[in-house]
Amino acid sequence: MKIGLYFGSFNPIHHAHLIIANHILNEGLVNKVWFVVSPHNPLKETSSLLDENHRLHLVNTAIENDNRMKATDIEFSLPRPSYTAVTLAHLTEKYPQHQFVVTMGSDSFQNIKRWKNYTYILDNYEILIYNRPGFTVNTQNHLKITVLDAPLLELSATEIRKLIKEKKSLKYLLPNNVIAEIEKGGYYRK
Repeated sequence: MKIGLYFGSFNPIHHAHLIIANHILNEGLVNKVWFVVSPHNPLKETSSLLDENHRLHLVNTAIENDNRMKATDIEFSLPRPSYTAVTLAHLTEKYPQHQFVVTMGSDSFQNIKRWKNYTYILDNYEILIYNRPGFTVNTQNHLKITVLDAPLLELSATEIRKLIKEKKSLKYLLPNNVIAEIEKGGYYRK
């Protein structure tokens, strides 16, 4: 089975994440999407991160009625910080029956040369790139890279966290069940 791995902090998961996942499924580029919740991205500040188990819960809540998608905590048991190359090697060994495809934004792809063992990723895995405003993609004629013609939404988890702190409406930015869980748990209020 072809599995699209969508790595991220998902801090919190929002509609843009879900639209990208739905797009690659609808286009037949993968059979399933696994949201890989990263406990600690080495290239991001961790002080604003909600606990990884809460973020995993919010992803599960967002996708609870879509069996084409799955949330995974695979990186919770791996050494920290989380390195995509390490996770890919681990998943490939654990699930040899699957073909894994990496899904990332053009902002992440622009930084790929800063990633640990990035050549391993480029040489061994297909990569699906969705455009992010202000980040152009130079694939250098890499055959395993596909730039998606996906809907372009400018949603920011940072801005969503700011709205939560300011007690402003999250309507239309997040699934309603995720909004309810954030309110119930008091997440991102501090």
